[in-house]
Amino acid sequence: MAAQASSQYNLTQGVTDISQRVFDLHMTIFYICCAIGLIVFGAMFWAVIHHRKSKGSKPASFHENVKVEILWTVIPFVILIGMAIPATSTLIAMEDTSEADVTVLVTGSQWKWHYKYLESDVEYFSLLATQREQIENKLEKGENYLLEVDRPLVIPTGKKVRFLITSDDVIHSWWVPDFAVKKDANPGFINEAWTQVNEPGIYRGQCAELCGKDHGYMPVVVIAKSPADYESWLAEQEEIQRQAKAEEQRLLAMSMEMDELMELGERVYIGSCAACHQANGEGIPGVFPGLKGSAMVTSDMDAHIDIVVNGKSGTAMQAFGNQLSLKELAAVITYERNAWGNNTGETVQAADVNAFMNQ
Repeated sequence: MAAQASSQYNLTQGVTDISQRVFDLHMTIFYICCAIGLIVFGAMFWAVIHHRKSKGSKPASFHENVKVEILWTVIPFVILIGMAIPATSTLIAMEDTSEADVTVLVTGSQWKWHYKYLESDVEYFSLLATQREQIENKLEKGENYLLEVDRPLVIPTGKKVRFLITSDDVIHSWWVPDFAVKKDANPGFINEAWTQVNEPGIYRGQCAELCGKDHGYMPVVVIAKSPADYESWLAEQEEIQRQAKAEEQRLLAMSMEMDELMELGERVYIGSCAACHQANGEGIPGVFPGLKGSAMVTSDMDAHIDIVVNGKSGTAMQAFGNQLSLKELAAVITYERNAWGNNTGETVQAADVNAFMNQ
């Protein structure tokens, strides 16, 4: 899609019936505008050439010609009505989210998407999967550069899928050109959209609303599967999440060793925190605070857990409580409290994080 988008000048025809209607409407209006332009400019050039002063033409003198005024009022009115009828029909169809077979809650946050299937217990975050080395020009950029994620949204073909779109921080916009779907995700509000994909495939989009420094790193990837494959995938995801919850309950009753916490914590830190606070924990002065030698990180454990779990309002520090497991939260907090010379010697366990979140 990325290569195609860089070389095309027209709208994407898309892969759904509604996207084809949008494309056909666009082309109909375009041809009407071309015809109007051809007639108007043709008449102008014909008048300029055949009634020029060098041929002895004398300009007509008239004022308040009723017939002309009626014509230039009625003709545009008829044209607008002719354009409004198919446009209204298409817009009504685009907004009709009734009788959906699947409903997905789409939540934007800086800078990722969260998907929750309302008919099941499946929910997860979808994050950019493009390697940091590609972004920093250390590796050759892939075919789907900045348009690949770790966990795409999966929907069934031949089924009407309704999207409930919102945000938990700033305004985002969920945009998939192949579906003719582009809806703003506004905090505190829910917008609706829908699609019905006819053929299995992978469809890509992006956040289309400037939402902060990593706006360009917030892609959308949707995989459409056959109904049977979709049901198998959904059952698999439900089992994975059930096992994850059972594992977290098991972790609450045990303690992890420092080495295990530090190893896992480093991986989580590099994947989720290093982009802002830097791999060496020194942050970016004046932009992102350093964790190395930080008074909070080296002393106030409750405050440290709180900011990792709940984030900090009004800043780029996002809440990781719903993004990471209890094990990962405990590990990354332990890592930050013992890396880069902080050396508090303190460990944070999953039970500690769970107790804080439930207090």
